[in-house]
Amino acid sequence: MAPRVHPQASFSTSSSTSSSSSSSSSSCVTSKREVFTIWMKSLVMNSNGCTVFDSNGEIIYRIDNYNKKCSNKVYLMDLNGNLLSTILRKRLRMFGRWEGYNGSKVDQEKPWFQVRKPFRVLNKVHYNVSVSIGPSNDASYTIEKLDSKMGCKILDQAGNVVAEMKQKQSRFGVGLGDDVFTLMVESNVDHSLILGLIVVHGLINHKL
Repeated sequence: MAPRVHPQASFSTSSSTSSSSSSSSSSCVTSKREVFTIWMKSLVMNSNGCTVFDSNGEIIYRIDNYNKKCSNKVYLMDLNGNLLSTILRKRLRMFGRWEGYNGSKVDQEKPWFQVRKPFRVLNKVHYNVSVSIGPSNDASYTIEKLDSKMGCKILDQAGNVVAEMKQKQSRFGVGLGDDVFTLMVESNVDHSLILGLIVVHGLINHKL
């Protein structure tokens, strides 16, 4: 199954150990565009979630909501299982929202990011995102749904595309299946934030 997802992918113990140690010590922000492969399968048997590979085929992130699909609590982790963020669904009287917290700090006063209920503009589905980048500073993003699967764009407040996810294709232009996607993230953008937003997108569309 791994070669279908990524030609260089390896699930061996030695590769996993090397990958996890390097990913945990590396920054979530780089000075160049990065391309990831997202496989909508969990590494945990009989669990729901997805697995994220870097451009070298190394597993660097995993998302698990364990035995419940569309769970109200989802975890973004590195390969070692170190918790990077916790994503919670908040059920309000009229408008639902999703909140992401750094690590397990779900009791902190302000979440790292919030995604609000989807809305439509010219038959396209959008979600508003608010990101806390300091004690009194916030940044805004928009998630734009592209298709009936998991395809989407993430735009900053100036309308620039900072990330895009679409079905992955082989070098011959053949789709690798409905559960394998390519995620492009532009330079100087926090990868873990983008992964958190992709997780919420998957939860909203009942894919996780």
